[in-house]
Amino acid sequence: MPSPSPEQPGLLIRDPYQYSDRMLLIPPVLVQCLRFFDGESAENDLREFLVRLTGQLQVSEAITGLRTALEQAGFLEDGTYLEFRGKRYRSFAAAEVRESTLAGGAYPEQSGALNKLLDECLAEAPQETPPGNLIGIAAPHVSLEGGGACYGSAYGALPPDYRERVFVILGTSHYGENGRFGLTRKPFRTPLGDAQTETSLVDRLVGEAPDAAVLEDYCHAIEHSIEFQVVFLQRLFGPQVRILPVLCGSFAHSLEDGSMPEGDPAVRQFLETLKALAQDEGSRLSWVLGIDLAHMGRRYGDSFSARAGEGLMDEVRERDLSRLQRVCEGDPQGFWGEIQNSQRELKWCGAAPLYTFMSAVPGTRAQLLRYEQWNIDPDSVVSFAALALTR
Repeated sequence: MPSPSPEQPGLLIRDPYQYSDRMLLIPPVLVQCLRFFDGESAENDLREFLVRLTGQLQVSEAITGLRTALEQAGFLEDGTYLEFRGKRYRSFAAAEVRESTLAGGAYPEQSGALNKLLDECLAEAPQETPPGNLIGIAAPHVSLEGGGACYGSAYGALPPDYRERVFVILGTSHYGENGRFGLTRKPFRTPLGDAQTETSLVDRLVGEAPDAAVLEDYCHAIEHSIEFQVVFLQRLFGPQVRILPVLCGSFAHSLEDGSMPEGDPAVRQFLETLKALAQDEGSRLSWVLGIDLAHMGRRYGDSFSARAGEGLMDEVRERDLSRLQRVCEGDPQGFWGEIQNSQRELKWCGAAPLYTFMSAVPGTRAQLLRYEQWNIDPDSVVSFAALALTR
């Protein structure tokens, strides 16, 4: 991302996978040099480019400094990187619980302050329970600062008598592999306590769909799409609420070749297993989807600035609502057709969990409870919604 400091311009680099805890600030003159670290270019290529760029013949020190900084930070694919990655993988696999990654940042790390914040969000709850046989909700995974009211609308639809249910949480896997579903047997620890993962259901998914299921997926250690849902469920149903956390990787293969997601045999196997599990467990399960919708503006690679509810974002709203209407009608094929037609422009990050849910629980409908857009920064907008999922 661009440096946030005018006094220190350049490119700020960090590792979203958190293999490395380093951050580097690359000066503007060296930013273009990064493209030579591609595994194919020779050092002489970089040397020649830097000489032309700076007009200086003595560039060896600059090249060595840049390479050393990248190596030590773990930002090159080399032994240091593999060591950092392996250490993080082993640490998560050995941990007894999945520790909170958001406490003290995206929400308070003290239980009292967190409960107060969640209650403020829940004050936005609808006055009446949605009609039909409510089997779950879809809520955002954007920060509470931007999506608090939308979270409240979603979680306010869940009645108190769902306390004994197991909540299947389908979250967007921002870092997971295409066509893979990340699972863990670990409890989810938050400032409110330890939510209990229903390990028997995890084991069934892994046992019956081994090609698509990734057990103790490291992505759980860094992903926020499920953790936001856990704290709301804990506030409503107690710290030890029972969950089945599933991270849904993108179905990029489907977007590339025009097939349906289940065109991948491993994906089909997992969706069929999840469907059979849903049928066998029946009303013991409820479903929670942690999804956001469109991502527009400079932060997300667009060449333009975006403002919530203005200009282009009015058109985005109509396109978002068209996709959501397919969900409300229980039309997974029509929904995925719209995703394939415009995913690159809208950059939805909730498509895979929505399609997974509609495939696993066919015949469902949805009711749109709330739709919002929020400027995550002055040039970029995220859209999100609250849905009631009914049979």
